[in-house]
Amino acid sequence: MPFPLKNTACAGIMLLFVLVVISSAQHKRPSKNKSIIATKNIIAKRDSSNERKANGGAKQRNLEARRRAEELRRKLEERRRREELIRQARARQMAFERGLFESTIDNIKNDQTEGEDLEIRRAAIDALGNHAGTIVVMETQTGRVLTIVNQDWGVRHSFKPCSTIKLVTAIAGLNEGIIQRSGEIAYQPFRLDLTDALAFSNNTFFQKVGVRLGIEKFVSYAKMLGLGEKTGINLPDESPGKLPYSEHNPRVYSHGDAVEVTAIQLAVMVSAIANNGKIIVPQIPRFTSQKASFREIFKREILLPSYTFQGVLPGMIGAVNYGTAKTSGVSYLNVAGKTGSCIGQGSWLGFFASVAPVVNPQYTVVVITRGHRERGKVAATIAGKVYQALEKRLKQIRNYYLAKDNSQQISVPKPKVDERISILIDGGDNEEIDDIISTKNSRKKTSQTVDDLIQDRGQVVDGGKASTDKKIANERKSTNDKKNKIIEKGSQDKPQNGIFKPIIIEPKKKQDTSEEQKPKVLTRPRIVKTVTNTRIL
Repeated sequence: MPFPLKNTACAGIMLLFVLVVISSAQHKRPSKNKSIIATKNIIAKRDSSNERKANGGAKQRNLEARRRAEELRRKLEERRRREELIRQARARQMAFERGLFESTIDNIKNDQTEGEDLEIRRAAIDALGNHAGTIVVMETQTGRVLTIVNQDWGVRHSFKPCSTIKLVTAIAGLNEGIIQRSGEIAYQPFRLDLTDALAFSNNTFFQKVGVRLGIEKFVSYAKMLGLGEKTGINLPDESPGKLPYSEHNPRVYSHGDAVEVTAIQLAVMVSAIANNGKIIVPQIPRFTSQKASFREIFKREILLPSYTFQGVLPGMIGAVNYGTAKTSGVSYLNVAGKTGSCIGQGSWLGFFASVAPVVNPQYTVVVITRGHRERGKVAATIAGKVYQALEKRLKQIRNYYLAKDNSQQISVPKPKVDERISILIDGGDNEEIDDIISTKNSRKKTSQTVDDLIQDRGQVVDGGKASTDKKIANERKSTNDKKNKIIEKGSQDKPQNGIFKPIIIEPKKKQDTSEEQKPKVLTRPRIVKTVTNTRIL
């Protein structure tokens, strides 16, 4: 019996072992399957993620492409819109310019030409050319109007005077002592004097003077010089212009804001300056009898010191010789004038008010132009053509006075600063910049101060006044040795083109080898003091 029990026990043990092995195998198989499944799941997730990333990247790229296309479309639309606006603006501008020109032509056709000098009128119309504007030519001392081209604009319409108003500010400042006889602003050092401020049309100079002057005094001097009232010309519907009785903007004194003048008023004003204060009444002799017995009519005489009028003449001469009116090309005819450029009445305005010759003035020429490209230099160029047409008459008049009196002399000023310094002092706020130098060139040395630029030009600043250094003084001394003679009228030198050149006066000095001796140049006519009040004749 023991044997069977033993076999049974062994069999049971073996059976148990088999069961354990089977159970273990069953347990191990699911673990392996799970690992495989997990691996497959990971791979599937990775593939799905990659697929999603690929799909998402494509979508993102599509969205980015759409965004860029939309941005490009918007830019193109904006560009087309701007081009269309520019085209429309140009079309409106061309229509406006065409309207101005057609208005000028129609007005010229309707001008009353009886009593006018037809030769000068033809010359003035030719000089005006395709510009929209008006021209006044008048005898300075008598007030006889030789021609008014476009009488509607010249007499019946008033315009913002732009920089020509600086003549009023200058005369008022001189008489009130704000501007000294030397041309400097009293108790307020400034790098420009009156001569260069007028020649280069510096706004800051006249704003400083005007603020100290005040609007009430400014208006009183403007009325004294014939602004704000009718001149009395024998043409209907004359405009009296406008004066700023309650304006306190400094631009009034430099730009003429809130002021309106007519071309005939400017002609009377510059004639009064040349006539030492005599306000004349402009007249057009309509009949032969009026021409034969023509007599000047003086409205009043401004009894101010002569230096108030003579003090502005060097600046007007300088404007024609080296300043804003040098484009006129008639400095050899001894023309003195003042330009003006600004925006008014819906367009750019160009002014030039002038007289010639400076000594014994005979002709006053005033030009006003309107249009997008019009500036003071354009008006000066037109006036220059008128003066060239008057050249023969100016020659005859000059020769007459040369034979009659050869003792009178004039002075042609020399600039103490150059154009760029004047522009920098004005801070770029100058409508006459186009007449002098381009804005781009004027800002090439923006990192330099005005003092640095003055140093570059060989000048130093001492108490606000520019004085030449030793090197420039020596160079000028050597060149001035050849010119150090007084040239008087009646000189035997032959004139060019039948007209004498502008007469230059420089006082003769003893030769001085000292480097400290600086050359002096006479920049103004001699001054004669008179009574300081106003009398109406």
